[in-house]
Amino acid sequence: MNTPQARPLVINGRFLGRRATGVDRFAFETVRAIDELIAAGDPIVAGLRAQIVVPAALAGMPNPFSHVQLRASGKGNGLRWEQFALPQAVRGGLLLNLCNSGPLMYRSQVTVLHDAAPARVPDSYSRSFVAWYRLMAPSIGRIARRVITVSEFSRRELCEAYRIPFAKIGVVYESGEHMLRMLGAQDVGGQGERPFVLAVGSLNRHKNFQLVAEAAQLIRDAQFDIVVVGGGDARVYGASGGALPGFVKHLGYVSDAALVSLYRRAACFVYPSRYEGFGLPPVEALALGCPVIASRLPSVVEACADAVLYTSPDDPAQLAALLERVTADAALRETLRARGRERTAALTWRATAVKLIEEISPWLM
Repeated sequence: MNTPQARPLVINGRFLGRRATGVDRFAFETVRAIDELIAAGDPIVAGLRAQIVVPAALAGMPNPFSHVQLRASGKGNGLRWEQFALPQAVRGGLLLNLCNSGPLMYRSQVTVLHDAAPARVPDSYSRSFVAWYRLMAPSIGRIARRVITVSEFSRRELCEAYRIPFAKIGVVYESGEHMLRMLGAQDVGGQGERPFVLAVGSLNRHKNFQLVAEAAQLIRDAQFDIVVVGGGDARVYGASGGALPGFVKHLGYVSDAALVSLYRRAACFVYPSRYEGFGLPPVEALALGCPVIASRLPSVVEACADAVLYTSPDDPAQLAALLERVTADAALRETLRARGRERTAALTWRATAVKLIEEISPWLM
């Protein structure tokens, strides 16, 4: 019996040393799913020898994975570590970068670029970040063996914005199933018996929370509350002009467990963004059985299909009407929950990992 040839894969672990964002969630869950494929002896990872490399400063951190080795190497942290120390640590193997950037002087790499947001909505980012991305993304597109993204929409965007050859870009989808693993979710009180709509405020301009604020001001005698998590800054709420109605409740920042509790009890979740590469928050909401109203963006339609109600990101009256409709119609909410369960059943992190391994297999030698 022939033993499968060892296939070394080195994963950029920079994300393990910072507070998790959406792309960090993607990275962690993808590596977790690869780890589980190895544990199960799945043929697609036969002979795969995977390790995740982090800066030397993180040498004492516990390894969150069972079959993906954790190795600390190189001084420094952040971007400098990624550009200079990480290539030396890879030692000729295939490097997998999962969080929008990679070293510009290392060719044997596959890099996930989630979207072209710095090019499309530059006012949401600092000038230095936009300038760096303008340099980095096209360079990665030239030197990397393969570029991966998270939707067909983002595939077109990366091609158009950064001139990365369309055929060089592969697509893997994301999942919301990690939300189901959060056990013991704590209850968040203060909403009484009234139904409530959940919104997540953000200072990031393209997240467009202003639409929710403007819609709230159009609703009279609301039979529901709007519960806002995060983003309790006047620059968000004040942007609509005038005070918000009393049925808008600000909770500030809450734990992941508390957020799960809110998702499970909300009449619906509102996602008014103007630009997304995939749209992970509505998929997370659907996984928890929460109906969703979302901006009609190509990437969100691709991710959520017919499982959500869509609104224009520029029409507060349309959003206000949908909020009143969903909160008053229990049958509609149940229909949306059923569609959400069906849609999210097809979006698993295992499927993400399998597709990713298929995409990079030609360079795993």
